[in-house]
Amino acid sequence: MLLSREFIAYIAREIVKRLTPKIIETNNPQAAVSTIAQVIEEDLAIEDRLNEEVREILSQYSDYMRREGVSYQEMFRKIKNTLIAQRKVVRASGRDTGDPMKLSRDKVNDLSHKLVNAMRKSRIFRFKIEPNDVRLEIVREMTDLLMAEERVDRAAREKIRSQKREIIEGSEEWDLLHRRYYAEEMKKLGIDLSA
Repeated sequence: MLLSREFIAYIAREIVKRLTPKIIETNNPQAAVSTIAQVIEEDLAIEDRLNEEVREILSQYSDYMRREGVSYQEMFRKIKNTLIAQRKVVRASGRDTGDPMKLSRDKVNDLSHKLVNAMRKSRIFRFKIEPNDVRLEIVREMTDLLMAEERVDRAAREKIRSQKREIIEGSEEWDLLHRRYYAEEMKKLGIDLSA
């Protein structure tokens, strides 16, 4: 998943905190946070399942691709793009579309629509302004949170690059260091993902 569950939970807590009580009201803030986090997680899991499906398809053609000299990454991208178009899935990764965040602007917009729909169906929320204005506030807040997360991720990656020896991205050591530096950078911003 592009965003960790801890960061998704943080986004959900922040949305409820920042929108209450001026924009929305809730009689159960914990359930409100849970509802928002669940919508985001379920939506991001769609692309994870799609990636797994593409890997499964490619595993069936690995011998052919090796014989013909076809690039795995190129085929992965082509098959994924085809499935995304067929299923009308909004691409999640911002880096694929040139956005400076982990999630694309299109995905943030798509999520905001899904969040407002879930909020309207739930008895936990009451809107104090028009639903589209609530959606726009969600987009604004999510974008703000994702931009801060991108700065944290960049700082953590820079710390890893500044090590005396090269640490290969994707290795176990790199993952451990990234988690540690990421948590340190988040704490510098006053963000505790474990809360």
